Amino acid sequence: MNPRPTAIVATAALAAVFSAAPLPAGAEQDARYIGGTFNAQYDGRGHFPLGLGRMMHDQRVQLGPRPFFLVEGMEAGPLKDRLMMCKDGPFYRSDFSIAHRGAALQFPEHTKEAAEAGARMGAGILECDVTFTKDGQLVCRHDECDLHTTTNIVATPLNAQCTVPWTGPSPANPSPRCCTSDLTLAQFKSLKAKMDTSTPSATTPAGYLGGTASWRTDLYTSRGTLLTLTEHIQLVNSLGGKYTPELKYPNNPGRVVTIFGSQENYAQKMIDEFKAAGIPPSRVWPQSFNLDDVLYWIEKEPQFGKQAVYLDPNSYPARLSLAQLKQLKQDGVRIFAPPMQSLLALNAAKEIVPSQYAIDIRSVGLDIITWTFERTDLRKGAAGAGGYYAFDPTGAAVKTDSDMYKALDVLAREVRILGMFSDWPATVTYYANCMGLK
Repeated sequence: MNPRPTAIVATAALAAVFSAAPLPAGAEQDARYIGGTFNAQYDGRGHFPLGLGRMMHDQRVQLGPRPFFLVEGMEAGPLKDRLMMCKDGPFYRSDFSIAHRGAALQFPEHTKEAAEAGARMGAGILECDVTFTKDGQLVCRHDECDLHTTTNIVATPLNAQCTVPWTGPSPANPSPRCCTSDLTLAQFKSLKAKMDTSTPSATTPAGYLGGTASWRTDLYTSRGTLLTLTEHIQLVNSLGGKYTPELKYPNNPGRVVTIFGSQENYAQKMIDEFKAAGIPPSRVWPQSFNLDDVLYWIEKEPQFGKQAVYLDPNSYPARLSLAQLKQLKQDGVRIFAPPMQSLLALNAAKEIVPSQYAIDIRSVGLDIITWTFERTDLRKGAAGAGGYYAFDPTGAAVKTDSDMYKALDVLAREVRILGMFSDWPATVTYYANCMGLK
């Protein structure tokens, strides 16, 4: 089934003027942008594909109040001025905006509801982290063994089938460990997803399942429909989206061998599901932290391998050397994905700038996708927040949550990333739409 075409509103007269205008003198060609370059003269009335005479507008996209809340809170300056011009839209779906586990800031991750929310917020690409059940079916979970924190399993009879069942509060009792590979597909599908959290000291299963952080919410936990990879493919196709499945390296490699025969067969099965559904490789960005998976796709499934994404396995501030980056390029890797804190730094004036790592990655000809926006509590700025803002440990540049747009602007315009994973895609979609990113 083909996705529905993007809903667009014709504005032919203005578009004709726009499409006829040559690129400004000195403007650099950049295929990420509508019109082939960043439009510094944006007038707030919408972007126009050259030659089509139509405004980019998708009536299905709803960004809600959060992007405007963040933009309104920014300090005065050119970036805020530009973003404020876009407050009334028009908005459209953008491949620059990648739904990280759906919309995990407020929805239980990797669920039907989270994927629908991510698409509604304009994410052009939606993620499914791929793992497996004991009967060899591929399902969407961030980790093979995270069911004890992302579903209600410990409060069900299936708790007894966990690798380590919940038996009581820690540390007097062992920490539970419940894996998708502990269950059949039918058992997995009987569970209900929840926000990814737990209270280890709780004395009841219901208490253990609580603990959602104050900057997240349980507002959307009344439904949490778990998905197989096949169901995810069908859902995203019906939403008109694209795909970035991440093959999760197993916690139990022996089970992969038992069920699939080898890691390579496991990697192949993921691609086979897209082929069986008739999804063209151009709509799929397969990912893995395991370089062998990426190289396998490049060699054995070259059409899918063209867009394979190698996720940086290093923890900040560790990085690949320049020689290692060159080797990746030589081996056929085209897209490399470090976490966003690895791509940013502060200069002497405490301004956000590309890191040396970002400069090195681009210097060898690798494209970049990065992660993860809206996954750090920035209500008090970056000071002490760590994680994705560890490049600014004192909050010298990121003083408030609104300043996250400073980081995104540097990543988009100076690092020139292809896309940004976000736990709340609307925040990234708003920026992409305002800047004219496809």
